[in-house]
Amino acid sequence: MSNKISVLWNRIPIIIQALILMLSVTMIGTLSWSLLLILTPFPWTILIMGGILFGFVLFFSGRWGHKATQEFRWTNFRLVKLPSSVWLWSIVAIILFVVISQAMLVVTFRLIPFPSELFTIYNLEGVPVWVAWPFVFMAAMVAGICEEIGFRGYGQVPLEKRYDQKLAIAFVSITFIIFHLNQAWLPPIFIHGLILSVFLGYLAYLSGSLIPVMIAHTSMDVFLFSYWWSDLLGTFIELPIYITGIDISFIFWTSILIISTILFLWTMQKLNVIRQQKRQKR
Repeated sequence: MSNKISVLWNRIPIIIQALILMLSVTMIGTLSWSLLLILTPFPWTILIMGGILFGFVLFFSGRWGHKATQEFRWTNFRLVKLPSSVWLWSIVAIILFVVISQAMLVVTFRLIPFPSELFTIYNLEGVPVWVAWPFVFMAAMVAGICEEIGFRGYGQVPLEKRYDQKLAIAFVSITFIIFHLNQAWLPPIFIHGLILSVFLGYLAYLSGSLIPVMIAHTSMDVFLFSYWWSDLLGTFIELPIYITGIDISFIFWTSILIISTILFLWTMQKLNVIRQQKRQKR
């Protein structure tokens, strides 16, 4: 029976295989979180999801489950031990990625009015801090871990092997944005999401691991969920520059965006050099 399924699966075009894999893997994790939010009270939602997320990572990394598919899962999870040089530049890239994501939003909403009604996703008003922050961290981890394993892992890896990294990253990034089209906040920052998705795709490819992109995505979402998506960390109240004029704050954040983007691309070059050196040694 398993051989028949394998034969049928191999007849499916690789791009459709990748699409099925990335969406199904991602939705197993994200739908589990959505169901728990409906069915269980705090703090049990967070505790139960922590266990589910732990099992999710163990299974899809190939560390737990049927041995027949273990190598397939290892490969798609990009389960490798990273050398210290890759970790160094990956950590730099993670920090820069988070800075870029926040600077993009600040600059954008100094050019156009901030549509706060579209960004109020989590109403944490009146929620105790000891519950609100664990909730934010768990929500960020669900998105950062499940989406990266699904998209940059099970979706991007097969396409990299069959085609090349540019096509793989482009296809996965576009699919990633389409996956979020149901979110009301997406239209004003559509281009931001696409650019950041491409950055994550290259970080996964050049580092050779999903761990840096999971950390980067989760860290970004902690700020998104606690500041932009709710008022837990504060409220964005700055007015567009067509009302205030170009001020120090706008110049500062624009400079931060430009500099951090240049530095991020530079770190990608550093990771690419290390990757090329490793290939030459083989």
